[in-house]
Amino acid sequence: MATAIVGGGGSLSDVYISAQRILLRARDGIERLERFESASLVDSSDLTSSVKRDVTELKSLCSNMDSLWRSISVRSERDLGRRKTEKVGEEAESLNQSLEKYTWRNQRKMLEAKEKAELLNRGSGEGAHILQIFDDEAQAMNSVKNSKRLLEDSFASGVAILSKYAEQRDRLKRAQRKALDVLNTVGLSNSVLRLIERRNRVDTWIKYVGMIVTIVILYLFIKWTR
Repeated sequence: MATAIVGGGGSLSDVYISAQRILLRARDGIERLERFESASLVDSSDLTSSVKRDVTELKSLCSNMDSLWRSISVRSERDLGRRKTEKVGEEAESLNQSLEKYTWRNQRKMLEAKEKAELLNRGSGEGAHILQIFDDEAQAMNSVKNSKRLLEDSFASGVAILSKYAEQRDRLKRAQRKALDVLNTVGLSNSVLRLIERRNRVDTWIKYVGMIVTIVILYLFIKWTR
């Protein structure tokens, strides 16, 4: 057995037993941290601090064991002490790496949760803005529908007016023919007939001009409503 003692730290066996006890506790702490990792509502800060203290203490004990096995005079016991020290050192380093990986994952998880919360808060404000845009678009669509309905009504009125003009033109032609027949029958002079024809041409131009003006007004109204 290795019984070398350095200062008041105890023998190598005592230090090794203490190191094994701390190793078991630290391993259990790492396993609990990994189980808690999936539970976002669990606060693992106290357990993380405890595992860190255990790892730090293991490193200190490993340093103490290194001094102890070097002071052993018996070669076989010295080799055994060196292997125990190396084993404790390797396990302490493995636990430290596991703790660092857990700490990194936990920090990244907290950062992602913070960014997600910021995005949600930002999204709430942007959502209200988007809803306002939708409302404005709906109002614009209603305005376009109303303008379209008004335009269709105006177009229908224009068509009705042009139809009445056409009916009136037909009636005037029939009246003209009847008048010419009557005038020919009573033997009116050619000058009177030419006067009537001139007046008829003037009336025709007035009708066409009226139709063109109506069409222009409708066209300008359509452009204005768009």
